Amino acid sequence: MMEMTIGELLLLIGLPSAFTAGLIGFLFWWLERKIKKRDEIAAKREAERDAEDRRREEARKKNELLVIKSSNAAIALGEATARAVQRIPDAHCNGDMHEALEYAQKIKHEQKDFLAEQGIGAIYD
Repeated sequence: MMEMTIGELLLLIGLPSAFTAGLIGFLFWWLERKIKKRDEIAAKREAERDAEDRRREEARKKNELLVIKSSNAAIALGEATARAVQRIPDAHCNGDMHEALEYAQKIKHEQKDFLAEQGIGAIYD
């Protein structure tokens, strides 16, 4: 049998351990890099989703504002038409015209009060 020196024995035992430790270190570095890339991609997608959500929210707000404005325009047109018809001597306005005009004015003021209340609430909340 061949005799080994202590240096050779240590080299024989230490070399596989060093290789294994290096391989494990490399694998952990590689895995960490993959996780970091995946997290960066996920963060980028989340930022894009947030930007799209903000864009949609702004569009929704603008749509609601336009709906309110068009409602006010329709009420104003209805009021103007009702008043114009009431001034026609031969029109013979019945109670329905007067009730509709009062109802339109009531709703217009309720909407205005509600929006003012919401605006004040938004300022202090």
